[in-house]
Amino acid sequence: MTKYTVKHNELNAQEFISLWESVWGEPPNYEQVKLAMEHTLFRVSVFDGNKVIAMARMIGDLGMDYYIKDVVVRPEYQKKGLGRLLMQELMKFIKKNGIAGTNIFVELCAEPDKIPFYEKFGFNSDEGERLKMMCHAE
Repeated sequence: MTKYTVKHNELNAQEFISLWESVWGEPPNYEQVKLAMEHTLFRVSVFDGNKVIAMARMIGDLGMDYYIKDVVVRPEYQKKGLGRLLMQELMKFIKKNGIAGTNIFVELCAEPDKIPFYEKFGFNSDEGERLKMMCHAE
């Protein structure tokens, strides 16, 4: 893998939006993203020089539950091990910050074609159904 810079908890709203747009199109509102970055438990980002090329973030309670969100690698940087690097950084954070000797629930949501990637880290699907909705703030 080419030499990239990994940063923890430095990803800002504009960098997040840039990555979001590169993979998913229309991003959330800037103020939403800024607030989300401020309240994310752990953020990991990868840079090629000054260009943000990959990110992942985690929300959770530091005790029993962690939820991995927004694992994104710019299309032109995919298949270079960056997704694996992001996941390794997230798992190191959990193992370092969790209560020693306890089991911690780690969850994520993945598109069907990405499931084999996450299974390499020990994730498996269960019989539960993901329920979701969009709630309009007033």
